[in-house]
Amino acid sequence: MTQSSAEKFANLVIGAAAIGVAYYVLKTPPLRRAVWRLAVAALTGTIPAWVSQEIRNGWEASGAYQAQPGGVPARITRHM
Repeated sequence: MTQSSAEKFANLVIGAAAIGVAYYVLKTPPLRRAVWRLAVAALTGTIPAWVSQEIRNGWEASGAYQAQPGGVPARITRHM
């Protein structure tokens, strides 16, 4: 068996397993509710926290604020 055919076979097996698990979860009400709760938690907690952190990192990297020795940010004035 070549490397290419082994990768194709592995992808096929993993895909079939993922479809089987998805079908089983969708057909089992307790698992479906648990997955729904996890999805809602991710959408309402994890993703907004990540977006907020990325915005904060971008703001700090832009140099719009510069930390002072006391740790308090001070506005940098830019002249155009």
